[in-house]
Amino acid sequence: MKRFLAIVAFIQVLMPGMVKADEGMWLPALIEKLNINQMKEKGLSINADDIYSINHSSLKDAVVALDHGSCTAELISDEGLLLTNHHCGYGEIQEHSTDTLEHDYLRNGFWAKTKEEELANPGKSASFLIRFEDVSEKILPELNDQMSGEERSKKVREIGSKIEKEAIGDTHYEARVQPLFNENKYYLFVYETFRDIRLVGAPPQSMGKFGGDTDNWMWPRHTADFSMFRIYCGKDGKPASYSKDNVPYKPKHHLPISLKGYKMNDFAMVLGYPGRTNRYKTSYGIEYTMKVTNPIRIKVRSEKQRIMQEFMSTSRKARIMYSAKYALSSNYYKYSIGQNEGLHNLNVLEKKKQLEDKFTQWVNANEQRKAKYGEALSMIADSYKDIEDEKAFEYMIESMVSGPEIFYFAYRTRPLYDALKSDKNSERVSLASERVKGGLDEFFKDYDSETDQKIAAALFKIYQENVDAQYHPPFFKTVKSKYGNDFGKYTKELYAKSIFGSQERLVKFFEAPKAKVLEKDPLFQVSLEIFRMMGLIGDETGKTTEALAKGNRLFVGGLLEMQADKTFYPDANSSMRLTYGTVGDYIPRDGVKYSYFTTLQGYLEKEIPGDDEFDVPAKLKELYAAKDFGPYADADGNLRTCFTTNNDITGGNSGSPVINGKGELIGVAFDGNWEAMSGDIAFENEIQKCINVDIRFVLWTIDKMGGAKNLIDEMTIVN
Repeated sequence: MKRFLAIVAFIQVLMPGMVKADEGMWLPALIEKLNINQMKEKGLSINADDIYSINHSSLKDAVVALDHGSCTAELISDEGLLLTNHHCGYGEIQEHSTDTLEHDYLRNGFWAKTKEEELANPGKSASFLIRFEDVSEKILPELNDQMSGEERSKKVREIGSKIEKEAIGDTHYEARVQPLFNENKYYLFVYETFRDIRLVGAPPQSMGKFGGDTDNWMWPRHTADFSMFRIYCGKDGKPASYSKDNVPYKPKHHLPISLKGYKMNDFAMVLGYPGRTNRYKTSYGIEYTMKVTNPIRIKVRSEKQRIMQEFMSTSRKARIMYSAKYALSSNYYKYSIGQNEGLHNLNVLEKKKQLEDKFTQWVNANEQRKAKYGEALSMIADSYKDIEDEKAFEYMIESMVSGPEIFYFAYRTRPLYDALKSDKNSERVSLASERVKGGLDEFFKDYDSETDQKIAAALFKIYQENVDAQYHPPFFKTVKSKYGNDFGKYTKELYAKSIFGSQERLVKFFEAPKAKVLEKDPLFQVSLEIFRMMGLIGDETGKTTEALAKGNRLFVGGLLEMQADKTFYPDANSSMRLTYGTVGDYIPRDGVKYSYFTTLQGYLEKEIPGDDEFDVPAKLKELYAAKDFGPYADADGNLRTCFTTNNDITGGNSGSPVINGKGELIGVAFDGNWEAMSGDIAFENEIQKCINVDIRFVLWTIDKMGGAKNLIDEMTIVN
């Protein structure tokens, strides 16, 4: 689909010139060649092979991708102790919480005082990068522009699979060949993934999520956005599924922690796993993002979140049930608002058009270039001319697939239905049944049928009002003819009659599953209609996908050639990247200048007693009044909470270590600033900031607020 086609290459998109040091998500294996001199000039005192090496331990060995890239974490002890963001561990904290006071870990925090108290998290993983290799010369010679998109993809998969198998041999490693520079280059990444990851500690939500949605993406911040896990492994040191016999992982390297802090213009680097940037998206793609993707996300999620908030306000149990879901939805809801504002304020669309004009002039100045790249921009432009199918697909994802929860859950029984129809006594039936039945407790633990029904009614109505009738699933006609177009009345009856309306009904169904039950179940049938329609819409959008992909590939390839004297770095794709820059303040608008750090005093200044976002724990106020900051205070006797650098980050970087020039941990990255929300598409050198929690605030919270000195004792502290 067009909206998923991210160009994974970035050059300087505004105008030709040298790339500033704070801009760029660099591949760590290449910094010796591309970046080390600039990094040394900025204040780096360690060498490139101290950052990335396959021959000895290095910083890369202390940084992991959580859950294959959803967040980043870093090792801070020789016993596998991991540090990441509170919002990266939010799901696990919520999963272990109950509405009893003793186990409400969201509200009260959680601290394991012994390893026996640490909590298992089935499904959570931590992956280490073992090595990286450019394999372009093994793949590109086998490709040509006469191939269809399908032929090209097939050949890449064929060669890539062979490379991956050769890379891992008979080891337990995993390998992935990934395209970068929009399929103009290919790289091999080899990983080691651990699967026994246990929750160790988290501050109360009033600290870990202080400021809530109001402060999200904003500066100044005071949030203690961190949580802690531990990697466990088999006694042989290799990855193993959870077992009480597993032991803490002994890492090749862990980060020493600096209590010296930082000052203005100090060197800072971030090592992590940024998810996705689209910095060379064309003006056509940006216009689509601004006019279609973001407005749809904003419209649908605002209504969904309103309904969730109503339910969450009814009880402590309701708040715990839906807190993680609400946070997940609201994060990119607000991001979309900020991104549109940033793209508009920074005039990114016009600057992209200027670059495209220069590209066109360069292409047309040479017949050979014209033959190779001449159609690139026109292919891209044509792909965005008719977007009704794209608009329908965007609404389908937001309103039906990721809107209400029950329809996707019901659709998971499709393999069981197919098995029941084809062979009632087969092993296939048993396997398909177990796959769904095994997840019932987990799903219904945090699910309220009435709330989901209200969400469905509201979002179906939004879909109907904003999407062309040709893309409406058939049940919309039933709603109109039999229910007076009242989606509330329709969905209420739909949920009431379905076996998917409650866990008890589903448990009874799985005791003796029958195809006829699913055939007669109205909600199951609606789920089939939804996903059938999504497939049909996908077929329509797919008609232009190949041309768009080719146009983007040629465009980026041409730009690499046009500016051959420039230093390029690839867009983020959840592989390990290094960014470097400095600590510093910024001026967001006329007459306003923000300091580069905040202190604990800001907690008290923002306090709104009893408020979900700005309540301040009583113990924090007591410690502040006593100025009990221990060894974690700065030279002026203040406890710093957060600080800003100009490091280049995006989603997936959450939890990344902020490291000083000596390779020591000084903070944990957790957010970007509102004024530069366009950063995933166009980096803004003057105002783009990375917001980090100060490592001294983290340690103070563990020690003074949590009383978990046992964790501090594990760490390597540098005074």
